[in-house]
Amino acid sequence: MGTRHTNADELASVGFSVLRYALATNILWIGALKFKPYEVENDEPLVSSSPLFSRLHAKLGKQRLNRLIGVTEIGVGSLIAAKPLAPRASAIGSFGAIGMFLTTLSFLATTPEARQQGEGILSLSQLGQFLLKDAVLLGAAVLTAGESLRAAAPSKGPAWAHPT
Repeated sequence: MGTRHTNADELASVGFSVLRYALATNILWIGALKFKPYEVENDEPLVSSSPLFSRLHAKLGKQRLNRLIGVTEIGVGSLIAAKPLAPRASAIGSFGAIGMFLTTLSFLATTPEARQQGEGILSLSQLGQFLLKDAVLLGAAVLTAGESLRAAAPSKGPAWAHPT
């Protein structure tokens, strides 16, 4: 029975590592793409129709706004990946990602192009489907925030072995 528990603990530890570094890689990669002209155009309908971003969009312009978002995403992804060296900083990065994914999920409500025209509110377009995956990334960010906070606290065994 102890071996089974140890195997489950090891599997959970590997799962958290995969989740953390996949999350960090996704955020870093997407952040780096914010400097590409096609990504500026792809993000245009999202930021221009968002109450959170429309003022920044008007003030900074679409290219500078995308660069600001990109720099923020690169910072957040880097912090998440820093957990072995700086678990508190990693927790901050995960909380930043939580805010980021809550923001992108809000685009489902604020971006008309997120829904199929004439098909009802639940009929997501390709853009809406793309945005919906951020719900999974939000869950990953919540888990990595908790794991980083546990790692920053005085240890009583593996961080993931002490559910809240």
